[in-house]
Amino acid sequence: MSESKATGRTNGGARREATGQTDGTAHAAADTGKGRLYGVGLGPGDPSLMTVRAVQVIADADVIAYHSARHGRSIARSIAAEHLRADHIEEALVYPVTTEGTDHPGGYRGALEEFYTDAAARLAAHLDAGRTVAVLAEGDPLFYGSYMHMHKRLADRYPTEVVPGVTSVSAAAARLGTPLAEAEEVLTILPGTLPEEELTARLAGTDAAVVMKLGRTFPTVRRAMERSGRLADAHYVERATMSGERTGRLADTDPESVPYFSVAVLPSRLSDAVRSGGADGGERDRATGTGTGTGTGTGEVVVVGTGPAGPLWLTPETRGALAAADELVGYTTYLDRVPVRHGQRRHGSDNRVESERAEFALELARRGARVAVVSGGDPGVFAMATAVLEVAAQDTYRDVPVRVLPGVTAANAAAARAGAPLGHDYAALSLSDRLKPWEVIERRLHAAAAADLALALYNPGSRSRGWQVGKARELLLEHRAPDTPVVLARDVGGPEESVRTVRLADLDPAEVDMRTILLIGSSQTRTTRRADDTEWVWTPRHYPDAPST
Repeated sequence: MSESKATGRTNGGARREATGQTDGTAHAAADTGKGRLYGVGLGPGDPSLMTVRAVQVIADADVIAYHSARHGRSIARSIAAEHLRADHIEEALVYPVTTEGTDHPGGYRGALEEFYTDAAARLAAHLDAGRTVAVLAEGDPLFYGSYMHMHKRLADRYPTEVVPGVTSVSAAAARLGTPLAEAEEVLTILPGTLPEEELTARLAGTDAAVVMKLGRTFPTVRRAMERSGRLADAHYVERATMSGERTGRLADTDPESVPYFSVAVLPSRLSDAVRSGGADGGERDRATGTGTGTGTGTGEVVVVGTGPAGPLWLTPETRGALAAADELVGYTTYLDRVPVRHGQRRHGSDNRVESERAEFALELARRGARVAVVSGGDPGVFAMATAVLEVAAQDTYRDVPVRVLPGVTAANAAAARAGAPLGHDYAALSLSDRLKPWEVIERRLHAAAAADLALALYNPGSRSRGWQVGKARELLLEHRAPDTPVVLARDVGGPEESVRTVRLADLDPAEVDMRTILLIGSSQTRTTRRADDTEWVWTPRHYPDAPST
């Protein structure tokens, strides 16, 4: 930086007066004698995509600052080059490291922290002298941008304006020519530096996604796409709108050729391009999601658990399977928990036709559809997984792929609300005698109670049958003390949630219905009244006379 450049320019406030700019913050800068800080978004790379405001700010600035690696070449400066003048003061903010290898005593983070502090001090010196400073940023300044580190250190001390820019996310979607998200779809932006397990879970659970910061992370991102079942729909975009731009299928991209300035894109699931093979060609079977097909190949049945209530209880894997399905099959009450999606067909039925529902779902899959059978709680606990697998064992459906995805079961949800009543050994039983005789239920209750197991009792009662709860109470009192804690949990996670604890002797069958689950304590289960007057129910993990370890 030459002295003539540093001293030979009018400050930003004077320049704004000359050009007629009269925004309120400009006056603030003039009043304080301090310069004004701008974070200037330049867009994804093509200079013609800079906003009018970005060009105006650069023209009006005294100081132009930009980040670069140690080689000194700055992408941000190259984008704005045609708008720079010979009398601009230029501040090149050169990163000391670009990878995590460094001999700095504070490591990689320490080296960057020191760099940001020093860079902010350099810019502060100009601002204190009354100069206007424009920090150039590719894309948008506050979207994974280097500018934000200057903003956090300076914006509370100087008048500041951030000029937004077109992000690489928008540019990538535009170059692919496919919508990112439609209707109620959720778009997720992910850094490729996340751990593979985290990437996999988030990709499985979202509708559309863009993964930033590829380069060395590309193999991890590709594996996460494959593990989440999304690789067939994933696109690759490199240097969108810039020289050397490249697009294609992520699955076909050579990992060794991937630079940092590239993104992976999962477009809208509702996009016709995704359903038919994507912007870069290659038809895909709408039903199976893979390969070239006519729509008549074998689909898949995925049995999913929605948990005891709504979306808060869904796992990412379940959320993704529901979004990817062509057909949803289930008990109408459970289907109502699943958001309506354009293009999906929903087949609701009564709760007493499990076998018919399973056969219907398998037949749809046999004809080439992706089918999600929707179950409450966990599909493998007194729910639809068994019914589907039983029908799938028939010769007609042996070739239909079936997967079962776990869900939060009612017993675990209720136990968490109450504390930890199932913290030691426990048994889960259904009191419904619709599919097994009461004599069997009675024998199992006796056995579990005699073994001093805590109990989770599903389907305890309904309008048509209320006597089972009373009979179960009588039987259990033969083995348990009258003051044994019993948790009555109704509509856990729902709008009418009620969780309370009573003594076993005081359990009233009239207060129990099909939306209630009962958790019966063992001889060791305890209750604790907390300082806020809430009550916890818990069963110790140790047992009397257990050998010490």
